[in-house]
Amino acid sequence: MYSRVAINNWEPFTRLGVQHIVSPGSYHNYTSLDFPVSLGEYKFPSQPSDPAVLFMLRTPCKPGLPSRDQYRYGHMELYTTPYETFERNIRDQLRRMLGPKGFDPASDIVAITVNRWTHGYAYEYSTLWDPHFAPHERPCVIGRKPFGRITIANSDADATAYTDAAIDQAWRAVSEIKG
Repeated sequence: MYSRVAINNWEPFTRLGVQHIVSPGSYHNYTSLDFPVSLGEYKFPSQPSDPAVLFMLRTPCKPGLPSRDQYRYGHMELYTTPYETFERNIRDQLRRMLGPKGFDPASDIVAITVNRWTHGYAYEYSTLWDPHFAPHERPCVIGRKPFGRITIANSDADATAYTDAAIDQAWRAVSEIKG
């Protein structure tokens, strides 16, 4: 889950002497000042008194479960968690991390966006936990077989969570339709 938090300034990060904070066990396990990107007339915030955007990362899972079950648990959590829960946790975590250096969530947070990417990552087979499949017996290969004029094109169809896999699978699916 990717959250972005617009803040009035990033002075508390300067006072702490950090650009990012790793916080295992917290609701979001990673918080950072967004990448300093300038495009055309837009210039990234270069002074701590400038407004900025924070990036916060959460990977919901259930430690102790097999990886597939953790993914299912994480998907269910993202589907069922109300926005108010995300907001409350973001405000509380930033207060605890940055509050001692002058951060006040009530006045310093301008906006919050939460991207629930439950669809964002395909399950990748684990050589440690998943059975070995012959290439033509992999579940992703069986699942992407054409059904009439319907073909499947996404990263799940290759069991890998990357754009190049989605593009390759789209090419394959279109070729199956044309063939």
